[in-house]
Amino acid sequence: MNLLLTLFWIAAFLVFYTFFGYGIIVWIAVKCKELVSKPEKFSIVEEYPEVTLLIAAYNEADILDRKMENCASLKYPSDRIRFVWVTDGSTDGTPEVLRRYPENIVLHEDTRAGKSHALNRAIKFVTSPIVIMTDANTILNEYSIYLIVRKFDNPKVGCVAGEKRVLSIGENAASTEGLYWKYESFLKELDDRLNSAMGAAGELIALRRELWREIPADTIGDDMFLSMDVLRKGYKIAYCKEAYAMEMPSADIGEERKRKVRLAGCALQNVYRLRDLMNPFKYGITAFQYVSHRVFRWIVSPVCLILMLLFNFFAVLADAPLFYHIVLLLQLLFYLAAFAGMILDRKEKAGILRVPYYFLFTNFTMFAGFGYLARNKGNGAWEKAKRA
Repeated sequence: MNLLLTLFWIAAFLVFYTFFGYGIIVWIAVKCKELVSKPEKFSIVEEYPEVTLLIAAYNEADILDRKMENCASLKYPSDRIRFVWVTDGSTDGTPEVLRRYPENIVLHEDTRAGKSHALNRAIKFVTSPIVIMTDANTILNEYSIYLIVRKFDNPKVGCVAGEKRVLSIGENAASTEGLYWKYESFLKELDDRLNSAMGAAGELIALRRELWREIPADTIGDDMFLSMDVLRKGYKIAYCKEAYAMEMPSADIGEERKRKVRLAGCALQNVYRLRDLMNPFKYGITAFQYVSHRVFRWIVSPVCLILMLLFNFFAVLADAPLFYHIVLLLQLLFYLAAFAGMILDRKEKAGILRVPYYFLFTNFTMFAGFGYLARNKGNGAWEKAKRA
């Protein structure tokens, strides 16, 4: 009995810590740090350094004209920015549409080899000190390039993460993705103010060209690989919430599941590849942030959610005190609410029940990530999720 209750509380603590406790600790640490230290100031060496906007596109012909309009609207000197597009395997006329715009460098291959391979191919044509990567289906705010570049005035910054904003369209669980990213953006900002952000989303990520490392061909998450590798080199990842990339949510929960399973495989792959970042003797506070924000979120919390329920159930069978009966009932009600949310989501009537549904959906797709890695071993190409 005592062992079951102890294991239950350990699992419950780890779930609470992952989703709330870490954020509370970092918030307190940031407030204490900012009470005793002044913001660092860095002189601007060059007002407008040359940058390259690198965009990978696969079968994006239907949105390219809109993306070109967005690129033209960016407030940055035209003689200090280059646009490089890289495509492979596109079958919808993407390369032909891109070539209508002579100001772009278009790098195309007929063979589909995946985004990592495409980026490795494209980086050879980048000579600017800063490379900014974004997706073809995202829209950047007009001052995003300028705002990102300013972050590099700090010589300790090797990578800059822009903010990802998911537009809210309709009422379904896939649209709840936007709520998740709002909370994730809040944590990224706190991480940055404390020490360093823990990764960057591929929708808007910038890197010092000199820090680029060739991406292994089978890499699922090129953005996480590139950004976290900067930490290994002793630099920090700055978070720039004022520079943001807007995109539509997944078309439906099926498309969102496709995306989440791929991200789960990416997370598992990166936990192994970045295992040295967990060493606190080598990376100090960065190791604490990485384990708490990433490893716990990716691996520990999904497992502990299940263990909480199992340990609670067996403790009740072993005649645990009334308190544990109530906690088990609350857990079961949460799962029931999520199930109801899943059913009602098909009719776009889930309402608040979308939150427990999406929460469990997001956590439990992590287990499908193992299958994704097994099926796609050695292959970095992936099928993109359809957007609304």
